[in-house]
Amino acid sequence: MDVEFLGGAREVGRSAVLVDDSLLLDYGLLTADPPQYPIRDPEPDAVVVSHGHLDHVGAVPALLKGDRRPPIHWTPPTADLARVLARDTLKLHGNSPLCPFSEEHVARLGEAEVRHGYGEPFAVAGGVDGGGYELTFLNAGHIPGSAHVLVDDGDTRLLYTGDFHTDDQRLVSGTTARPDADAVICESTYADVTHEDRAAVEARWAERVRTTIWEGGTVVAPAFAIGRTQELLLVAAANDLYPYVDGMGIEVTRLLRRHPEFLRDAEALRRATGAARFVTGRDGQRERIAADNALVITTSGMLAGGPIHSYLPRIRTNPTNAVTLTGYQVEGTPGRELQEHGRLELNGQVRPVSARVDSFDFSAHADREGLESFLDDYRDARVLVNHGDRCEAFAEDLRTEGVEASAPELGERVEL
Repeated sequence: MDVEFLGGAREVGRSAVLVDDSLLLDYGLLTADPPQYPIRDPEPDAVVVSHGHLDHVGAVPALLKGDRRPPIHWTPPTADLARVLARDTLKLHGNSPLCPFSEEHVARLGEAEVRHGYGEPFAVAGGVDGGGYELTFLNAGHIPGSAHVLVDDGDTRLLYTGDFHTDDQRLVSGTTARPDADAVICESTYADVTHEDRAAVEARWAERVRTTIWEGGTVVAPAFAIGRTQELLLVAAANDLYPYVDGMGIEVTRLLRRHPEFLRDAEALRRATGAARFVTGRDGQRERIAADNALVITTSGMLAGGPIHSYLPRIRTNPTNAVTLTGYQVEGTPGRELQEHGRLELNGQVRPVSARVDSFDFSAHADREGLESFLDDYRDARVLVNHGDRCEAFAEDLRTEGVEASAPELGERVEL
């Protein structure tokens, strides 16, 4: 078995790993200006998608051009999320060189997709007896439907971790899956970070929201539509807070509720959704909400677009208001600029932000301790570190602990 890294090697974004020129694991895009896609366009016999985030699934419709129809294997939530993300990409970049697919290719997903639950082995590319593989999805604890992918060709067992979390979140339980494997392709997004205790993070966030509202301010909580918006809804409900919800997170929340078996507590999400107020944006609604002494959970999580830009200009000048950043802010994004310098570019002009800005670590990825505890079960396996900004450093640390680890480069081919 050999693997080729077409994306996600020593970087976060555009994850794509090709196994034996036959099986493609993920096919995402890297959010940038312009967007970046995997380094080449493969023609696999089968595609497997670990979960429904843009950097893992965002370019999949491009694999269905011409008469190509490789079967696409994913969980039911991932299948639905892929369509939401594809339509959003078309809305932003459709009919331009920045988007490698069209609405027609998105429609073809229905012809090619095959949906699977956790722990249900399935054959691809002819199965083990036909020179292909047996695959199994296992709960990765990242977002609903996220999966570790176990690939078995009869000789070698490869575990592709995808994105994962070892701790419980309110939305999903942490991964407990540790299948036998000869090699592991392991994400390393937070390889140099120790997360603050989640209960403490939730308590600090809820207190900031309550205090701001009590003082007469408005709280805007930028949040990723997939996973983070729903997590914040659950945290808000647990603390008797009743937020407005705006942006793509509304559609995603409704979508995820259709898959209760992939949620930690479907009833809790139902109650939290019932306690929230969904924003339509009609008739000046956002302007009124911005002055309404309330909590608003809205996209985008890094302030790069979306309804957040309707709220920020209206709350930025009042120090009683607050912006609670609830996710990692990538370098070069408006969110990082606000976090580090207290300013934003609005309508083509850089403006200071007087509203209070606080950051809260609601990450859905394993931290350094979580990564090490996961890999403890694979000390005798070969570990290929990817999906991180410091892959080489983490691989070197693993080697000092006796693990056969490396961090492949973009485009590198590794024989297992």
